[in-house]
Amino acid sequence: MTQPDPSPEPAPRGDPEERPELPSPTPRQLLVLSVPAILVGVVTALVLWVVDRVSEAMSDVIWTTVPDALGVDASGWWILLVLTVTGFAVGLCLRFLPGHGGPDSATTELMEPPLPLKTLPGLAVVLLLGLAGGVSLGPENPIIAINVTLTVFVLTRFMPAVSPKLAMLMAAAGTIGALFGTPVGAALLFTGTLAAIRGGGALWDKLFLPLAAAAAGSVTMHLLGTPPLAFTVPQDTVEPVDFLIGIVVACVCAAIGLGANWLFPRVYRAFHALRNPIVVPTLGGLVLGVLGMLGGPITMFKGLSQMGELIQNVGQESAGDLALIAAIKIVALLVAASAMFRGGRVFPSAFIGVALGMLAHALIPGFPLALAIGCGLIGILLVVTRDGWMALFLAAAVTGDLALLPWFCVIVLPAWLLVSRAPEFRIIPPAASAPPAARPSAD
Repeated sequence: MTQPDPSPEPAPRGDPEERPELPSPTPRQLLVLSVPAILVGVVTALVLWVVDRVSEAMSDVIWTTVPDALGVDASGWWILLVLTVTGFAVGLCLRFLPGHGGPDSATTELMEPPLPLKTLPGLAVVLLLGLAGGVSLGPENPIIAINVTLTVFVLTRFMPAVSPKLAMLMAAAGTIGALFGTPVGAALLFTGTLAAIRGGGALWDKLFLPLAAAAAGSVTMHLLGTPPLAFTVPQDTVEPVDFLIGIVVACVCAAIGLGANWLFPRVYRAFHALRNPIVVPTLGGLVLGVLGMLGGPITMFKGLSQMGELIQNVGQESAGDLALIAAIKIVALLVAASAMFRGGRVFPSAFIGVALGMLAHALIPGFPLALAIGCGLIGILLVVTRDGWMALFLAAAVTGDLALLPWFCVIVLPAWLLVSRAPEFRIIPPAASAPPAARPSAD
């Protein structure tokens, strides 16, 4: 029997006739399909959990076991050595492994079409090397790509009633729910995506199965004892003047993000002018090593635990220290994303937003810390994700204060006006940036 085509339809465009279509399911279909949706959520969380555990074990060996055995300090020249070797190892994988480590993460969004199966082992190896070696990228793009590919491959063969598009949505939602430890982020993120898809029925009919997968993914991560967003941010009373200051802080952080966005393609072109897939990440690792020596471990890795460390040590870093940490992390993110490493940009960008928010708190007397951090996250994440829901969700989740949500909902508006017409925070391949008429037919 001919298998369904796993390729997704073209992305939504302005013309309603060109938008992809997802038929509205009946309540009975939703009930039946909720079983595979929950299974997808559990499996995607387990894949993420395995990647996290393996990368942490590798990191312990690289940054603790080996330095202790050699009697050296895991800082200074050790950081330079490890990141340079990591870049060289990534380059070897990109050159020799089947699939060459998957697509360049600088060119990908959170949810992309399924990859050839032969690509997945190389992508997983390159992802693990970067996470363990201290590269300033998160796991989100590659792990979603792995889960989407596996889910589409399995469901389209053994459950043909599940369309490739629905399989993609469930896998991506389950992974996002696992990444953030709550289905809320996935629900918000997919609201805009599903609203643009043609088909009858309520939005919640379309959102039901992705949300079931996201809930299963987040619950699985909690049962495994790894809730990712668990920070304690001191809460202060917010005055009206703080609201006005928050708008300015969010807009300034958005402007900083736009500056990084302007630099991104220039840094990318500079690295890729070298062309050699071994030389590019090796040089990138060398530069990251220098940055790590300057900023220390807090400016390395994906930024999640480092974010918690920064918040926990509030008041111990001066404004100058925080400015240096944010600047180094911005450069590290641009270098890591440009030098052919595989990883996502959301988690390191969230760290940058927290650092900039804490900088605003340190510079402005009496400005509440939680509000400052939320404004920093909103400003940076609007640029990086181009999604107001994601920015609002992470601002509320990291600060942990729902009382600030109404403030954030207003603060996000002027910041969005700054970024709404800016280019995406990714590298657009030439074929993708061609006019629609020049593109091959989707048929």
